[in-house]
Amino acid sequence: MFKKILIANRGEIAVRVARTARQMGVATVAVYSDADKGAPHVRACDEAVHIGASPAAESYLRSEKIIDACKKTGAEAVHPGYGFLSENADFADALEKAGIVFIGPTSETINAMGSKSAAKDLMEAADVPTTPGYQGEDQSVTVFKKEAERIGYPVLLKATAGGGGKGMRMVEAESDLEDALKSAQREAKSAFGDDRFLIEKYVTKARHVEVQIFGDGMGAVVHMFERDCSVQRRHQKVIEEAPAPNMPAATRAKLLQAGVNAGKAVNYRGAGTVEFLYDEEADAVYFMEMNTRLQVEHPVSEMITGLDFVEWQFRIAAGEGLPLAQDDITESGHAFEARLYAENPAQNFAPSIGTLTTLNLPHETARIDSGVVEGQEITPYYDPMIAKVITYGATRAEALGAMRAALKETRVAGLETNAQFLHALAAEDDFIKGDVSTRFIEEHEASLFPEQKLDNRVLAAALLAKHLDARKDCGADPWESLTGFRLNRPQKAVYWLTMNGEAALATLNRTLTGVDVTIEPDAAAAARREGRELQAPIVFSFTPPASINDGLRLSVDGETFVANTAPHNGKTRIWIGADHWDVEYPDPFSGLSSHHSSEGSLTAPMPGVITVLSAKPGDAVEAGKPLLVMEAMKMEHAIKAPFDGVVKAYKFSAGDQVKDGDLLVEFEESA
Repeated sequence: MFKKILIANRGEIAVRVARTARQMGVATVAVYSDADKGAPHVRACDEAVHIGASPAAESYLRSEKIIDACKKTGAEAVHPGYGFLSENADFADALEKAGIVFIGPTSETINAMGSKSAAKDLMEAADVPTTPGYQGEDQSVTVFKKEAERIGYPVLLKATAGGGGKGMRMVEAESDLEDALKSAQREAKSAFGDDRFLIEKYVTKARHVEVQIFGDGMGAVVHMFERDCSVQRRHQKVIEEAPAPNMPAATRAKLLQAGVNAGKAVNYRGAGTVEFLYDEEADAVYFMEMNTRLQVEHPVSEMITGLDFVEWQFRIAAGEGLPLAQDDITESGHAFEARLYAENPAQNFAPSIGTLTTLNLPHETARIDSGVVEGQEITPYYDPMIAKVITYGATRAEALGAMRAALKETRVAGLETNAQFLHALAAEDDFIKGDVSTRFIEEHEASLFPEQKLDNRVLAAALLAKHLDARKDCGADPWESLTGFRLNRPQKAVYWLTMNGEAALATLNRTLTGVDVTIEPDAAAAARREGRELQAPIVFSFTPPASINDGLRLSVDGETFVANTAPHNGKTRIWIGADHWDVEYPDPFSGLSSHHSSEGSLTAPMPGVITVLSAKPGDAVEAGKPLLVMEAMKMEHAIKAPFDGVVKAYKFSAGDQVKDGDLLVEFEESA
């Protein structure tokens, strides 16, 4: 076994690899960029080497710096994690030439499976079922249109060197194909340095299932059963489970055998994942691609097998062979993994950056794989994952119930996350039944994105949080800070509060039995709930918290519940269960605060690089049409016209770096 390895990655996967190495008595070396100085993965390792500036192209993607770090520290092997250099054949070759072991497959295997088109040809030769499509050398728009017509719309464009949903587009009509291809090619060129594409039939009601395999590089390949990763946004996985639900036993057997056959076709070594589309209507599976690395979602397979996949990777790379034969690998129970991302589901899951001012994760009720800590900044340089929340149960229902419970305890402030969305997903009726597909989110928008209501519970929690905060500032008894004191008259406090453009005036009076609150809509905003003005008194009681982390225990309208609060970007974030609300308390004497940007201007939602200007000054543009495209956090983001109007001026050119909040374009509404 190795004495020392270097982990050529960052974040949660680097922390997770270091954990297994420590348990095996293997010393570890971390590498880090400027942005990751002092990050958790650096502290998790025995040694650390600085390898460059924050952009991945200047640090984590610099293979020569990784090799220099190995030589400097005496690391015998490199674990690449996932992403970055994990599927880079040239990197694997360079390590071998330097006498350093690559903990993964051979460069020949990576080359064979790294190109989606070449892999598809190889799988067809090995009698692994594949999706109808085109993966030829001619990359002209004319040929793609011809092949799409032959295959039949809708079709899926996929970067041949792609992964993680980058450079992937679903096209429903020929009129959209050329623009979609050009956009996808730009994204693929930026992410992978390769803009070649293939095209496949898009299976409308499809599930994404995958087989976890291990090979010894000498002909032996075993599987660790399958996972279902169907629920996705932007072709990237959101929640995964093992085993796959509602799959006929005969189909499952064929799937697992196809996964093993795929591994044997390339004499696979180490951990790999063979991904398939499952067409439920046809009861057929089609090979999509093979990922020659450890997957993000590997923990669910670890949970049902009871095995440590990183340990297996170490042992195979060290020449020990497969630790177990297929008949000795068993499964038990069910597991889920939810990916907690810094992103805003309400804005098409756009990445969110900022400082994690509050980060409370359910460590006591779930397995948490995370590479960040409270107070850390989520930057635009890397993937915005905060943590993986993993739960296990004897049955699928038990594991899913544990996931809902864990997500109810998740508390993040300082930036936006998908925590509330994940809970809505785990509580959705069709998901509970296991009736899933790759279009699940689009088909369940109403239940996954419910309208947020400013109900009595939220109002009571918001008022109490504000009142206790004011009390804390006074350093007095909870009710001594109430204003308007009169002998033999109730004490009173008055607050404005706003949420999502709704505004209300609250008068709070102390009574012998609790608190009497009168909510009056602001005349200008006319705050309403369920079509009624919020004017009825709310009577509630509460138990003072022992600490701020204990939350506020309230009884409102006969319901007792706990509310947690935390500062959030100038507002107060209030959690009740898995749901949260962001409330402001404007000064009642200065009117409601305004947060509107300059009329007619469009600003950068995050730092990034301008890639395309879609119009010219003076052009008339319809509402919803792109004005420009910027790249940030490995994705393209179109800045669209908010209304019919005319481009007055662009403030940046293609290739320019912009900061969060920079004015990008002046846009004037049409008369």
